[in-house]
Amino acid sequence: MTPSQNTDTATATTTPAVDLEQYDKSQTDPLDDLPGEVEMTLFEHLEELRQRIFYALIAVAISVIGCFIAVKPIVQWLEVPAQGVKFLQLAPGEYFFVSLKVAGYSGLVISSPFILYQIVQFVLPGLTRRERRLLGPVVLGSSVLFVAGLFFAYFLLIPAALRFFISYGADVVEQLWSIDKYFEFVLLLLFSTGLAFQIPIIQILLGALKIVSSQTMLSGWRYVVLGAVVLGAVLTPSTDPLTQTLLAGAVLGLYFGGIGLVKLTGN
Repeated sequence: MTPSQNTDTATATTTPAVDLEQYDKSQTDPLDDLPGEVEMTLFEHLEELRQRIFYALIAVAISVIGCFIAVKPIVQWLEVPAQGVKFLQLAPGEYFFVSLKVAGYSGLVISSPFILYQIVQFVLPGLTRRERRLLGPVVLGSSVLFVAGLFFAYFLLIPAALRFFISYGADVVEQLWSIDKYFEFVLLLLFSTGLAFQIPIIQILLGALKIVSSQTMLSGWRYVVLGAVVLGAVLTPSTDPLTQTLLAGAVLGLYFGGIGLVKLTGN
């Protein structure tokens, strides 16, 4: 074999290795890096989780105690939609337990930003750059939609349901309601509506993770309509059709709006 042939053979054998190395580098996406990755044992992860939960519980406890101290204005604000109705305390301590319930729900709402912060701090080291870019809009959008759900329930759903119940038996019975039953109705409707308003966030996450495309979401609209009706019946503590229709309509609007957002992101 001549020297020129040896050179050609060496070049032929080393070229694929160089090409493979360049191919591997070209396939590496910097958005898939883990900038905050820290090596921790299972027990260290559990210890951090315990601390995060402990901090969150402290924030909830402080918020609940603060709301209980100022519970009277909150109770009066929640009674506003039931204009013309007198509330009765039908058992000893009923208003006290109602105050605890109202303070508990209100404390959860007030402390929810701190709870979200603890959750984000716990999961952040395990997220890639691509996932971190999605985290901020998801947390902000979820918070805004939850508050929007509370306002939607307070200004539309609850007044509509109460007007239906008051007018239905106005000429037959006097409107004297148990304060415990009323606040059970109001608080459950408020929080169930706030949770129902998270539908677009779930859709965006499913689209960003390439689990479901916007086209697939749109193709199943018939099942979504049926699901919205069922969801409206399940989440509303009342049985009146007006409240269920309003909530089902809101769910459908949020779902189709979520499809539009997923489509805008290119998924």
